[in-house]
Amino acid sequence: MTSASALNVAVIGAGIVGLCAALEIQRAGHAVTLIEPDEPGGRQAASYGNAGWINPGALPPIALPGLWRKAPRLLLDPRGPFTVRWRDFPGLAPWLARFIASGRDWDRVEICARHRLPLCVDTVDSHLAYAREAQVEPLVRRAGLIYVYPDRAAYDAEARVWALRRKHGVRFSEIEENELRRLVPSLSPRYRFAARLDDAGQVVDPGAYCAALARLLARRGARRVVSAARGLDIAQGRLRAVLCESGAIACERAVIAAGMGSGALAAAAGDRAPLAAERGYHVVIPDPGFSLDAGLMPSDGQMGVVSTPQGLRLAGQVELAAVAAAPDWARAEILFDCARRMFPDHAARFDAARLDRWMGCRPSTPDGLPCIGPASGCGDVIHAFGHAHTGMAQAPATARLVASIISGHAPPFDPSPYSVRRFRR
Repeated sequence: MTSASALNVAVIGAGIVGLCAALEIQRAGHAVTLIEPDEPGGRQAASYGNAGWINPGALPPIALPGLWRKAPRLLLDPRGPFTVRWRDFPGLAPWLARFIASGRDWDRVEICARHRLPLCVDTVDSHLAYAREAQVEPLVRRAGLIYVYPDRAAYDAEARVWALRRKHGVRFSEIEENELRRLVPSLSPRYRFAARLDDAGQVVDPGAYCAALARLLARRGARRVVSAARGLDIAQGRLRAVLCESGAIACERAVIAAGMGSGALAAAAGDRAPLAAERGYHVVIPDPGFSLDAGLMPSDGQMGVVSTPQGLRLAGQVELAAVAAAPDWARAEILFDCARRMFPDHAARFDAARLDRWMGCRPSTPDGLPCIGPASGCGDVIHAFGHAHTGMAQAPATARLVASIISGHAPPFDPSPYSVRRFRR
């Protein structure tokens, strides 16, 4: 139902952030037009190929103290979890410098974690509610997430990260070797210790989930425009339309949630958002011979390992490169090799499988926080992008914040840390 104060709102982008924002904007009584050139939940989207983790413990940023010392080795290691395409390095160097500086001491990490907390709290409950409304509740489950280590010493090496989670109320349990064997019998005995985020969850099929949310939006009356947004029509500080390849879409408000395409649209609204393509890969092994109740994160691999309807999915890696650069499928082979080491009793079965490989570009800011809030050049345009590899966890809270800004209501939490204006400093 819309009211006399209802607005016509264009949401640009049908990834998980755009879809959740559209749902919350609808819930607030506004009319929504969803602008997306491709099928929601399709393979082109970063939301399609991730591990589907819904992680309330995703508080620490990637950049932690000491990274600057490790950076040369990490970036030069072609098989490491974090690498750069060297031909793209000159263009990425300013972003990398800010990225490393953002985590140069624990005080900065603590501030970042404090700002990430409101974006992650209650995320599993929110996704369960969306799934119920979309009639796909089995796609979202709360089974915890397990970080596995070769021994307690490897876990203790990350003690400050776990202490940060504890400080902010994130529940987790330590798991000794015998219990780990019971919980994950297929796992290699080389992993002898673990920590489980007890309240975390998983979207078991992110692509199908996004498609279901798009159908829910349509049932509720959202209009769908199958076209790419190329600009904004702003006159005297007020938004008149989103300029699409198919023509102008008249609207009174617009939400930019267009992944790596958000930077150009933000520039049209007066903001320079430093985005880099944090390119992630996945490999799916069909019919692996076992299933996982909870997602795994191996400390020596730094990727999500989950069971999906399509098979065992290993998703992760951080490759910084130009958006248009061809995939480096050696990154997917690294994931596959990790699967063979993690589940050695099934390696021969894996070798005989027909693998599915995928790559997607996650829009990342250098300081570990997304850009959320009104654009500098036009308050009718709202930013909602830059969530990197934690978009699934942060989408519901981002959506509620965006809906409150559009409706002129008190925000559910302080929006100032996410303003794109922070990059002017």
